Amino acid sequence: MTKEEIYEQLKTAVTEMDSDMAEEAANAALETGLDPLECISEGLSAGMQVMSDLFDEGEAFVPELLMAAEAFESATGILTGSLSDEEKASVKEGKVILHTVEGDIHDIGKNIVKTLFVANNFEVFDLGRDVPVEEVIKQAEKNSVDIIAGAALMTTTMPSQRDEIKLLKEDGIRDKYICMYGGAPVSAEWCESIGADAYADTATEAVVIAKKLLAEKSA
Repeated sequence: MTKEEIYEQLKTAVTEMDSDMAEEAANAALETGLDPLECISEGLSAGMQVMSDLFDEGEAFVPELLMAAEAFESATGILTGSLSDEEKASVKEGKVILHTVEGDIHDIGKNIVKTLFVANNFEVFDLGRDVPVEEVIKQAEKNSVDIIAGAALMTTTMPSQRDEIKLLKEDGIRDKYICMYGGAPVSAEWCESIGADAYADTATEAVVIAKKLLAEKSA
């Protein structure tokens, strides 16, 4: 197969949610001597973008995204098997911590956001629900993440988002992180008032904003 044909097969494997096809295409790429990072960018990531667009348009749903992400991960594992840690890190869009804030036990929305972040090639650290403010900051430091993203689904738990920002400032590390928040009662005005970097109304919007802010930060 030509380089273009392998790229297309990798893309198709993701859009058709076919892990076997993804692995076959990844092995073919290695046998042909193609650049693994280009295969991920031009083939697999292109397929995930199609799936993200379909999800945004209501033509694909969470189960389909999960299966597409599995195909993506299967191929990526093969393609990056011989790469250094630095090269592997360069494949990812960025690192993000996801959590439902302290006092809040709702996590359906967070789980959808996680699916879309994974589908868009982010490395995700899901801390779960009702996560203490101090634990969020501890894990952000431990895993050297780029983004802290937290959901509050009740007005009574929204102050935990403010407390996370406050603790980051007290620790002198606020500028290290992009802080994004969302949830049913949360608004752009609230996020601005607590000093967050962004508010996201939907899972798809969260990914778009995350990519934009990361690009601006690295510029």
